[in-house]
Amino acid sequence: MSLAETIIKDVEALSESKQVEVLDFVQYLRSKEEKQEIKDWVDFSLSSAIRGMEDEQAPYSLNDIKESFS
Repeated sequence: MSLAETIIKDVEALSESKQVEVLDFVQYLRSKEEKQEIKDWVDFSLSSAIRGMEDEQAPYSLNDIKESFS
């Protein structure tokens, strides 16, 4: 018996209210996974966009600062 079949069998043995709780938890886990995938994509996209910029010289120096806060 596969893992999915075992889970289905166990869930079917629960009362309907407990099945609703299991469904809520499964939806929470899927949402959490989707958010992580989006975060991973954003991180990858940002790192790709700025790749090589660390080697570029800054266009401004400390002398360009008009106000200094001490």
